[in-house]
Amino acid sequence: MAGAGRFFEDFIVGDVIRHATPRTVTEGDVALYQALYGSRFVVQSSDAFARAVGYPRNPVDDLITFHVVFGKTVPDVSLNAFANLGYASGRFLRPVFPGDTLVSTSEVIGVRPTSKGDAGVVWVRTRGLRSDGAPVLDYVRWVLVRMQGGRPVQDTVVPELPSVVDPSELGQACPRIDLEKWDDAESGSARRFGDYAVGEKIDHVDGMTVEEAEHQLATRLWQNTARVHFDGFAQKSSKIGRRLVYGGHVISLARSLSYNGLENAFHVAGINGGRHVAPIFAGDTLYAWSEILDKQPLPGRDDVGALRVRLTGLKDCPPTDFPREGEDGKDHAAVVLDLDLWLLMPR
Repeated sequence: MAGAGRFFEDFIVGDVIRHATPRTVTEGDVALYQALYGSRFVVQSSDAFARAVGYPRNPVDDLITFHVVFGKTVPDVSLNAFANLGYASGRFLRPVFPGDTLVSTSEVIGVRPTSKGDAGVVWVRTRGLRSDGAPVLDYVRWVLVRMQGGRPVQDTVVPELPSVVDPSELGQACPRIDLEKWDDAESGSARRFGDYAVGEKIDHVDGMTVEEAEHQLATRLWQNTARVHFDGFAQKSSKIGRRLVYGGHVISLARSLSYNGLENAFHVAGINGGRHVAPIFAGDTLYAWSEILDKQPLPGRDDVGALRVRLTGLKDCPPTDFPREGEDGKDHAAVVLDLDLWLLMPR
């Protein structure tokens, strides 16, 4: 049936899915992203600043690229998903500018039925490309997808994924930065790559309350067709009983909050791993904190370095005590997002 989406039985390891509807990124997307998330990173905010430090103009926020590429995949990968389980092995491969047209493909790289027999986990490697074929984004995600029943399923294949993206793969998405033109007053902080210490924890201070209208606008903006996010009538009869906020919406809110303390971390270069630990709903307030896990130079680059940052999103809980795990060793009750990123910062 048209629009029914794929069920677990439809995913065959090795299949490559070309996703419909190429999407041209526009200045309107940039303005709406700003309105939804309030991002303040200077390279994406100021055309003059971006040109001064080495870009041809200001690029779009890296997560706009992520949302556009991700949104294309939903009708084919996760329309019948119970949950989006995680991300890994993500690399932002080159900057995207207004006027660029993006397309997405996904390769099925793993499948595993659950013990209950009503669903299975599907792993896909998604690639986002410009219309001229130049790659802009590459990442793996895995989702729990419903079974339709009555059909055979493929044997289990679980892909091996690296725990960390190799820092040597991070430098190509960012042009050489002219450090003499990097204005700390305009960027918002004098703290550079060398000023952060491994183990340091950063309270990003502010909270943002998720609004019903905003998360619905975001879901449609990125052409995400997952019913759990926008079909309020259908969700009344679900286990949760209401619409879930799109996980990417939570990621962008947390990334924008992270400006407080990571002002010069202007580029998301890699996604080492990530989980949507718990759902978030309209009316919940999101807070965030970060821990510096690692610092790495980039081969052949003396202008920027890579900070490995673990970004934790909390629901209705200011991060004063940096909560992540409860007394039982499991996720703290307030944690909704656990995201391991490589961020580029001027040296």
